[in-house]
Amino acid sequence: MRRRIGFLVSHPIQYYAPIFRDLARRCDLTVFFAHRQDASGQGQAGYGVAFDWDVDLLSGYESHFLANVAATPSTQTFFGCSTPEIADRIAAGRFDAFVVPGWSLRSYWQAVMACRRAGVPVLVRGDSQLAGQRGGVVGRAKGVIFPHVLRRFDAGLYVGRRNRQYLEHYGVPSSRLFFSPHCVDNDAFGKASGASRDRATEGQCGGRRRVLFVGRLVESKRPMDLVEAAARLAAQRRPVELVIAGAGDLQEPMEDAARASRVDVRFLGFVNQSKLPAVYASADVLVLPSIATETWGLVVNEAMACGIPAVVSDAVGCGPDLIQPGMTGAVAPLGDTAALAAAIDSVLAFDRAATVRALEERIAFYSPARAADGVLEAADFLVGASRIG
Repeated sequence: MRRRIGFLVSHPIQYYAPIFRDLARRCDLTVFFAHRQDASGQGQAGYGVAFDWDVDLLSGYESHFLANVAATPSTQTFFGCSTPEIADRIAAGRFDAFVVPGWSLRSYWQAVMACRRAGVPVLVRGDSQLAGQRGGVVGRAKGVIFPHVLRRFDAGLYVGRRNRQYLEHYGVPSSRLFFSPHCVDNDAFGKASGASRDRATEGQCGGRRRVLFVGRLVESKRPMDLVEAAARLAAQRRPVELVIAGAGDLQEPMEDAARASRVDVRFLGFVNQSKLPAVYASADVLVLPSIATETWGLVVNEAMACGIPAVVSDAVGCGPDLIQPGMTGAVAPLGDTAALAAAIDSVLAFDRAATVRALEERIAFYSPARAADGVLEAADFLVGASRIG
């Protein structure tokens, strides 16, 4: 039976579009957006510059923009998205299941309450991990409140191991957890990077190995750790070239630090989606040294889809899922730049052909098709449970 699935997200997001397209081929999917994000809003979301995505995020599935009646519309605050219209949409939608990506926006709770009134099972698909949780009073309060919050959902869609641990920690039964992994459009990244690889690597023979950082230049990403790690490698007579794809307040301090330590670094600024595969193709390894607020790290998926291994800190959420030490990359302790330098050096010594095979095998499991499978498996389970009940 073809299921009717509803999905609410804050705004069009490049990582959701491939999942929506796969779902639309296999069910009657309707996606609702709580906010129309403009170029300025993207910049305020932390990218460092105003921009519009240069890839199509809306074709291949049915979608509707809801009226956002918030006093100050934004995706960055709880009250920035208020869409009471979702209640009527859910009441009329005859959905078998409805998905929200968390509870951080008022719109999501409006949808949850509407599902409760309409008798529609509601699923949550987030990516929180326990490592990023606060201690003290806030942590104790979450321990009391979050189990009640999660009881509002009929099932959880977990994106990886640490997210599953998080949901289980707050009381979601394992029987109501379904794997819907974080993913990118692997095929699109792989094909685009393959097409550009020969051009991107021309003239590199005998040159320094390229170490890539992709992301916002902010404290939580710890890009300065990468500069220090590169300085350590240079001092060991193993210099690398850093390539930084991203914008943010730390660019000037990074430039100063690189100059002082004689690290070879090139800043590309913000790079939009269509240009990223060529950037990955020109690199030898991606490095993501972030703190635990990096609940996943989808740039690692992007790099791996392009055949590039990764080094991540042990706080980055995707580490247990995507990093197979000695095969697809390495993990270094957060903030330990000596260990980070050693990890980068070890990955640069990998056998290229074996690494590419390992990356293809690993990333194939973290795909839009598998993410869609999880949504449909959960919907089938909940429809069956309601019939038995």
